[in-house]
Amino acid sequence: MNTVSGADVAAKAKAALEAGEGILRLSPTWVPRSFLQPGRRIKLHPDDYYAYGKHRGGIDERWFGSTTEAANDNREEDEGLSYVVFEGERFTLKDAVDALGGEIIGDPIWDKYKKWPVYSKFFDNMGPIPHHMHQNAEQAALVGQEGKPESYYFPPQLNAIGNNFPYTFMGFEPGTTREQVVECMENWNNGDNGILDLSKAYRLKPGTGWLIPPCILHAPGSLVTYEPQWGSDVFGMYQSLVEGRDVPWELLVKDMPEDKHQDIDFIVDQLDWEGNVDPNFKENHYLEPIVDAAGSGEGYTDKWIVYGTVKGEQLFSAKELTVEAGQKVTVKDNGATSIICVQGRGRIGNLPLESPTMIRFGEMTEDEVFISAQRAQDGYEIENLGGDCPLVILRYFGPETNPQAPTFGD
Repeated sequence: MNTVSGADVAAKAKAALEAGEGILRLSPTWVPRSFLQPGRRIKLHPDDYYAYGKHRGGIDERWFGSTTEAANDNREEDEGLSYVVFEGERFTLKDAVDALGGEIIGDPIWDKYKKWPVYSKFFDNMGPIPHHMHQNAEQAALVGQEGKPESYYFPPQLNAIGNNFPYTFMGFEPGTTREQVVECMENWNNGDNGILDLSKAYRLKPGTGWLIPPCILHAPGSLVTYEPQWGSDVFGMYQSLVEGRDVPWELLVKDMPEDKHQDIDFIVDQLDWEGNVDPNFKENHYLEPIVDAAGSGEGYTDKWIVYGTVKGEQLFSAKELTVEAGQKVTVKDNGATSIICVQGRGRIGNLPLESPTMIRFGEMTEDEVFISAQRAQDGYEIENLGGDCPLVILRYFGPETNPQAPTFGD
């Protein structure tokens, strides 16, 4: 497929927007991780999980509506970037946003950020991810990056089996001391550094989620996770072994200043102590879905699945829409949104929408679209054409898009 770039993108993106009446078709974006084992539930063909080569690791992530590059060693030039597909050609969503700005993502977000600053993904692993944190904005700026708050939702459609460890360690037990964590870092090369001995694991429940600010340690368990987040790929791994596999020190310090790579005091001080030892951690971070009565009606239900704020700011939010068999609904949103269909078959605007059974690497699907801000505000029709099966979509939004969304305690 021909890739359009440079000055030609603007005209092609305008044509795609016009033809789709404000809706852009996106192709699947697959991302490998060298330090993890794929969970094999995100519908990629069994032969294709190592399509990038065994040396790159297995594919365990699919990114949605992404203008963010994956921070992997030896990566492909466009790794992590979503592509718009139109009339047999493709161009990155990033290039389209750079060319058309507010025509795609809305003027408020374009004027403030000059980019689409968020993305979401599925991550799908056989076991847990090492206990790690994501830097905040100030810390990430020291290495020319952006901080990364994130959120989780566990789609029931992809979690018929929980794989090896459907539990997530988060934060520290209240009363944990800085000296205990320093000792863990000093024991890095002695095998298991014992960081999980200071933490607490929570059982993961399909159909629920969590909101995780920067600088909070977490070791995500083995449920398939839909993860709306800020557009960054910074992290620091604080666990030296996971399931008997070595975690290189380099993955702890990769997003810290080079002169601090052996400075244990600096490394430990990257953590948010108050947040990590919060005695009400679950109360302050756990998300149960909340029905949006204003967006629901006979034959369709819209639920908030990601909501709340990080340091007083709504940086992203997300919803799950279910349209029952034979029904259709006109959806109106406050701003641009990225959509993935996780169940059923139907239509969105003038484009077909269908959740596939299996996907070959490099194959086009009809399950992912990006809705421009104006079309979202004007409304777009979704119709279930899948017989007796519900049509279910997940969609996420950019910063400060949904002031009406629930806050914690609602």
